[in-house]
Amino acid sequence: MSRLIDTTHDPNLHSWVESANCKNTDFPIQNLPFGVFQLSDSAELPRIGVAIGDQILDLFLCLQTGLLQELPEHLQAACGKSHLNPLMELGSGASLMLRRHLSQLLQWNERSPEAQQMLVPMSHAKLLLPASIGNYTDFYASIFHATNVGKLFRPDNPLLPNYKHIPIAYHGRASSIIPSDRAIARPKGQRKSPEALTPSFEATQMLDYELEVGFFVGVGNELGQPIPIDTAEEHIFGLCLVNDWSARDIQAWEYQPLGPFLAKSFATTVSPWVVTLEALAPFRTPAFKRAPDDPLVLSYLSSPADTTMGGVDIAVEALVRSLQMREAGIEPFRLSRGSFKDMYWTIAQMLTHHASNGCNLHSGDLLASGTVSGTAIGSQGCLLEITQRGANPVELPTGEMRSFLLNDDEVILRGYCEKPGFARIGFGECRGAILPE
Repeated sequence: MSRLIDTTHDPNLHSWVESANCKNTDFPIQNLPFGVFQLSDSAELPRIGVAIGDQILDLFLCLQTGLLQELPEHLQAACGKSHLNPLMELGSGASLMLRRHLSQLLQWNERSPEAQQMLVPMSHAKLLLPASIGNYTDFYASIFHATNVGKLFRPDNPLLPNYKHIPIAYHGRASSIIPSDRAIARPKGQRKSPEALTPSFEATQMLDYELEVGFFVGVGNELGQPIPIDTAEEHIFGLCLVNDWSARDIQAWEYQPLGPFLAKSFATTVSPWVVTLEALAPFRTPAFKRAPDDPLVLSYLSSPADTTMGGVDIAVEALVRSLQMREAGIEPFRLSRGSFKDMYWTIAQMLTHHASNGCNLHSGDLLASGTVSGTAIGSQGCLLEITQRGANPVELPTGEMRSFLLNDDEVILRGYCEKPGFARIGFGECRGAILPE
């Protein structure tokens, strides 16, 4: 079910790209995530690239110069496209073959003058959305987040009775998914304070971020054909970071009875690099250990393999940097740190449930986990939880207070995996700032 550990994960591998050998790089040779980029100020079509240290290996140039000629023609052709969808839809066998080929190409003892010419400094590139995203679904997979939020609105009944039986989700807005580093405008909508008799239409006063992990569909399924839990991961290409921006006051007024709408659809930021399941193989963990009195999972969501190794141990962090902090040269302030292994539902269960009614998923579809939160103080993945709906503001290093985000605030999400005996790999950053009015 899950991908296997092989020679590409060897911690002793070194690359002739010197920056890939730095201790704290997110992109050592053991990672090799895929993304899409354009040269800064260039009118050329976007290209697929692979992050290696502080460089990008340009797969289009690799194709043009014959460095991929050992690969099957259909795989070579996918590497020359301007988005990842064609590569994603070839399945895990193709991505594994490409990963092994690139690992050899980038290894120190395989150094070639031709390959050196295929590098583009990240500082000279504009990173784009990695795929053409036709559909976006956002889950609610952290029981700790669901419970914490439930306590704010339903103190006597925080967790709704269906939560432990079914992966809860809503269909998001694909057209407003944006790449990292693109600023967002503060949204307007209907909001109603408890003391007001009627709602008003105005800019949100409770703008929030949500720290999430997303995953891209690789091979899709035909309409009417569910995806069994034991083959679900064969349909997942890789993972990324997601900031599901949220207007909490608009959300509180509009979400009943059908759930989020304008409070979520104004913007969702996605990190540029997709870390494949092959790269994440050393960091797989057992699925979330449920309490003895939790209900049994229905059979279509149950698999011994998923129970044994369906989790992924990804440390995720959310940081904020105000305008005043940037002007003073102060580093971003960490708001929270959690772990993706604490999710109640696995990525396989989320995908299987999504397709269980025959819904057809397409290559490049984005599924997100929902806010990643834990039980410890400082592990909550949004300001709604951290500040208890604004009641306990956070103090920044400048003395500024934040209940929710203000204009010019920048939010930075980071993720990485580390484990003794393996190289540390990361996801890069997912950044976004709120525009001044």
